[in-house]
Amino acid sequence: MCNSKMHAIFALIVLLVSTSLGYKNPNYEENRRTMVHLFEWKFADIADECERFLGPMGYAAVQVSPVQENLIISKRPWYERYQTMSYKIETRSGNERLFKQMVRRCNKVGVRIFVDVILNHMTSNKIPAIGTGGSTALTTDKEYPAVPYSKVHFHKTCALKDYSNATEVRECELLSLHDLDQRQEYVRQKMVNFLNSLIDAGVAGFRIDAAKHMYPEDLEIIYGRLKDLIPGQGFPKKSRPFVYQEVIDLGGESVKKSDYNKTATVVEFLFGRILGDAFRGIRQLRELETWGDSLWGLLPSRDAVVMIDNHDNQRGHGAGGSSILTYKTPKQYKMAVAFMLAHPYGFARVMSSFDFNDTNAGPPNDSQENILSPIINTGGTCTNGWVCEHRWPQIYNMVAFRNVVADAAITNWWTNDDDQVAFSRGNKGFVAFNNGNTALRRWLTTGLSAGRYCDVISGMLSGGRCTGKTIDVNENSLALIEILPNDLDGVVAIHGKAKL
Repeated sequence: MCNSKMHAIFALIVLLVSTSLGYKNPNYEENRRTMVHLFEWKFADIADECERFLGPMGYAAVQVSPVQENLIISKRPWYERYQTMSYKIETRSGNERLFKQMVRRCNKVGVRIFVDVILNHMTSNKIPAIGTGGSTALTTDKEYPAVPYSKVHFHKTCALKDYSNATEVRECELLSLHDLDQRQEYVRQKMVNFLNSLIDAGVAGFRIDAAKHMYPEDLEIIYGRLKDLIPGQGFPKKSRPFVYQEVIDLGGESVKKSDYNKTATVVEFLFGRILGDAFRGIRQLRELETWGDSLWGLLPSRDAVVMIDNHDNQRGHGAGGSSILTYKTPKQYKMAVAFMLAHPYGFARVMSSFDFNDTNAGPPNDSQENILSPIINTGGTCTNGWVCEHRWPQIYNMVAFRNVVADAAITNWWTNDDDQVAFSRGNKGFVAFNNGNTALRRWLTTGLSAGRYCDVISGMLSGGRCTGKTIDVNENSLALIEILPNDLDGVVAIHGKAKL
């Protein structure tokens, strides 16, 4: 084979490899490693939060709720955001101008923006159908003039009933939502134009809602037509958008998560279910010594976005059922999130919720149905109907822990039969958990150098002093770790930047 042909083949291979890897780089600023989902927050409030809290506390990115115009539904349930009327940026979170301001302000303080996008479908049948941006549609005829889409741009109407039939999963209507045909060039280009407009605004990537209900090869074509990220927003040249796809697969499905991780990352739903079982006591923590190994049925770490809960399954929808931990069980929830952030597996996402009892309820709102802003208390927590788990000290201090330990390997794993575990992240950090009914009081190897450290679960290093407990590590890297069964948090964590 002549050299020119060999060079051409090599160049093609390099292009294919770089494209495949490109959608798996979250484009975080250096030393930041955790995203947060600010579910249903307004754009202006997200921008404020980036500047006053997320940037200073080391968060890497925000996942925002869908920005495309959605159908207005009576009583304004949360799921109306997932019924698309057009690709205008106009929702209860704000308009296009406010969205662009938010992206610029967050990028400026090192916090990237990922947008939750709906490509699978439009709305269900509703008469009259009016959108948050004033658009109208004749939903029974699949006529969406604000795009425009008409009946020819959708799959044939059929109800999704049989999840063992992959074709039905990808071509029939999920929850009666009109299913778009991404194999059509016209449909693809409308989607590409929308996504590229978000890239022009400075976003770093996308969550692809209901990716399981679209053919992976169609999605790959759409991703391949996306622009590079905008260098003027702080991204290196030739940076590709980060893409993570919602593919619910707990095993035994006809559509598998492994169908989708060739090109982009996938949300690993099995992660939260198993850790939920572990911290609920259904499994023993000692089983987690091999956590992240393929024997667990998990995707490779580089392909997985992980979470303890999300906006769907914290309401009993989606996947995981009663295994899923939420803010409503705070001790076990904080422990599970701490484990996620202490462990190197996957790209971690923290959930930030509004309070709810009705699982259909939308965000806190006033008498005109405008979303209310979170009120930040003197202690840093939220009120006005918002939970703001990302502001819980036990969570944001573990975000800092994850930043400090970086890629250090797990070492010094220790466990016993009392549902207690501990491990180090090389010589950079150490964490211990007590999920049992007996006291943990034991000398354990931390991997850290000798000295006094702040336990970042009970407090933090501030002004040269610990606001919580201190842990003394001796010259042999041993520390006496004590966690009582009635401890409110059940975790102790120390790292190199919390040393006195």
